[in-house]
Amino acid sequence: MGRVVGTVARGLRCPIINQGDNIEDIVVESVLKASEVEGFQINDKDIVSITESIVARAQGNYATIDHIAKDIHAKFGDDTIGVIFPILSRNRFANCLRGIAKGAKKIIVMLSYPSDEVGNHLISLDLLDEKGINPWTDVLTEQEFRQHFGYQKHTFTGVDYIDYYKSLAAEFGVECEIIFSQKPKTILQYTKNVLTCDIHTRFRTKRILEENGAEKVYTLDDILSESVDGSGYNEEYGLLGSNKSTDDGVKLFPRDCQPVVDNIQRMLLEKTGKVVEVMVYGDGAFKDPVGKIWELADPVVSPAYTPGLAGKPNEVKLKYLADNNFANLRGEELNKAISEFIDNKDEDLTGSMEAQGTTPRKLTDLIGSLSDLTSGSGDKGTPIVFIQGYFDNFTNTSVD
Repeated sequence: MGRVVGTVARGLRCPIINQGDNIEDIVVESVLKASEVEGFQINDKDIVSITESIVARAQGNYATIDHIAKDIHAKFGDDTIGVIFPILSRNRFANCLRGIAKGAKKIIVMLSYPSDEVGNHLISLDLLDEKGINPWTDVLTEQEFRQHFGYQKHTFTGVDYIDYYKSLAAEFGVECEIIFSQKPKTILQYTKNVLTCDIHTRFRTKRILEENGAEKVYTLDDILSESVDGSGYNEEYGLLGSNKSTDDGVKLFPRDCQPVVDNIQRMLLEKTGKVVEVMVYGDGAFKDPVGKIWELADPVVSPAYTPGLAGKPNEVKLKYLADNNFANLRGEELNKAISEFIDNKDEDLTGSMEAQGTTPRKLTDLIGSLSDLTSGSGDKGTPIVFIQGYFDNFTNTSVD
């Protein structure tokens, strides 16, 4: 019998990872044990995907709000700090903001509206239309925002983030003013010293501020890019990709991930004779249709991966072939024609009608999204994802 299954993603359980654990040994042993217990073979081009969280935990890549505060004060001194475009997240930004506030004398928090960068909405588009407010031109004070929109709670968390973020600064007796604007230049009316907290648009934001008279501009990847008093750090991403770990601490995005994936690939080759691709993944890149949240709050989906995962898919659309190129064929004759087309397809299908509707995203972004959805973010206990058949296509019919 020929193959009747394509891509399979398995969430694998492993021990709880703690600082100092050998993440490479644990991942390899977990994959081999799962293969033995569940009875699946390990093949060339299989994929082992590891959540960034367990890599960072093994590295002990942690910091406290005191470490953040010390770095903030070293960079800004007693200047009023404009904290602009933070995402609305208790997990992602609350302890970052507490550390920022603890290291400052006064902060001006500028929120983008109607939503933050990753789709967490302060208010709905319909409400904006009803009130006649244009977020691209209208700057609002907190009082004006309340007059127009009142108190709005987040769809999923039930939190009013305006009050919540002000309360975090108030813990340390720091004056905190909230304003609302989509325009980076707005903050320069309040202070020339800015910490821009957006993720994927941070370089543009920094450029606009510097071109318009800002005196000090830092991005979140500048904070804890070096160790402070023995803290964890990330030289490339700083606080970007961090998560709350304790009441006063954060887990940072893992660093030095490339040796990790390379060593796991080498170890699996030694033990199985198969070339398995390996990647570290963070947030997937997909959008929730209810809350409108774009999941990607990490700076990248994958900070490290083996060479076989570079590039983008080069696929044709089967239904297009069936409806157009081979519309007169049926059954085995149609299957044969499509298989021959796939076997002879161009190495680069960019612009081809046969490829329309396929997903021209990076392989690591696609596989990271699959992995993130498979492992989940709660109590599944499967921080390793083992994927088979991802690089198969319609022509792969033999059973391994």
